Amino acid sequence: MSRPVPLGTGGTSRADLAELMAEVARGDRQAFSGLYDALAPLVFGIVLKVVRDRAQSEEVTQEVMIDLWRQAARYRSAAGSVTTWAATIAHRRAVDRVRAAQAANDREQARAAREHQSPFDEVVEQVETRLESEQVRRCLNGLTELQRESVTLAYYRGLTYREVAQTLRTPLPTVKTRMRDGLVRLRDCMGVTA
Repeated sequence: MSRPVPLGTGGTSRADLAELMAEVARGDRQAFSGLYDALAPLVFGIVLKVVRDRAQSEEVTQEVMIDLWRQAARYRSAAGSVTTWAATIAHRRAVDRVRAAQAANDREQARAAREHQSPFDEVVEQVETRLESEQVRRCLNGLTELQRESVTLAYYRGLTYREVAQTLRTPLPTVKTRMRDGLVRLRDCMGVTA
């Protein structure tokens, strides 16, 4: 059998490609060389249109040609031409490569988003905390003695209303009223909107 002319330089007949494919299915390396020469330009062109990166397209083309070698026994001429079969495999492989690259990019972006933490200035944070503490102290000084003691025991020492009432030896309803009134005054003093 004479060596076929590559598709890009005049074409190889459909029958010649089918015959080459049959020989490749039997493990003929020489036939695969001819098949490679005939189909590689077509496969590369299809892959490049999908992948759009020359280096990756070359890799995918090699993978497709290896697939053609490995799957040669599966080829059925009744299902379509060798060219159509190779083009289908090339397109699928190219789409798979693009999807894999996109999935890897999506995973990387998601990981980067999870790991991203907004930087903050510790000095600014400390100054703001100090200013807020001073404002709270100033506002607490504006409360009545019972209100200030009740709020301090409840919010800074973690006592319940009942424990605050017992500590101050004041009836529970009085403590609740003083705490409510004190918290309203604190809110107004701090400029917090309800």
